[in-house]
Amino acid sequence: MPTSSASTTDSAKTANGGGGVQSLERAFDLLERMADAGGEVGLSELSASSGLPLPTIHRLMRTLVACGYVRQQPNRRYALGPRLIRLGESASRLLGTWARPYLARLVEETGETANMALLDGDEIVYVAQVPSKHSMRMFTEVGRRVLPHSTGVGKALLAGFPDDEVRALLARTGMPAATDKTITTPEGFLAALDDVRRLGYAVDDNEQEIGVRCLAVQVPDSPTTAAISISGPAGRVTEAATERIVPALQQVATELSAALASSGTA
Repeated sequence: MPTSSASTTDSAKTANGGGGVQSLERAFDLLERMADAGGEVGLSELSASSGLPLPTIHRLMRTLVACGYVRQQPNRRYALGPRLIRLGESASRLLGTWARPYLARLVEETGETANMALLDGDEIVYVAQVPSKHSMRMFTEVGRRVLPHSTGVGKALLAGFPDDEVRALLARTGMPAATDKTITTPEGFLAALDDVRRLGYAVDDNEQEIGVRCLAVQVPDSPTTAAISISGPAGRVTEAATERIVPALQQVATELSAALASSGTA
């Protein structure tokens, strides 16, 4: 457990020219590196990836452990702590709130239900939705979790990952068939990701639910891996409609990205 000397030292650094801000930046950088590494790392791994000396990392990690944001495992490695869950849930709700006006515009422009989803671990979680005004419309509960391989947003998000990381994720989750249209092989899914990269958008064509077609794009440069989509009956979200809907999706994704970036600046 940390002693009070770490916080005292940081207070002194703050008074002596902003060193406390650097400590915060370093602490958050270590948390993000832990997340990138799967949530559990050793000090030597953090030192190698961050370039920080081991004593500095040890001091920062002790403070994070004391705050509950990191926990030390019996094997002496460090893992992301449970207090981050509450922060993540609150941040996801806020992200959904910020996105809703943009999704509402998508509904106005396309006539179909608009969604926003994040990649959380190995799963897709829906954080916002604005429903279509049609009597026949799609509905996905905010907070719902699905596997990426059978969704448009999953394809849009994973298209930005190297193939070996995608294969590893699919090996962990499996590829169960939601419908007879679901892609159930890694090779088939990787081929679909190549299409996403080439076209600039992803399609779920009856793969999650029969009769439903979804178009999705990634939100570029988002602080967390996010995508937006529209979904509707396959009879309305046709190939012809795709040519009209995709530019609207891409424009809204770009504007949402800019809004999220500006919200993170003081």
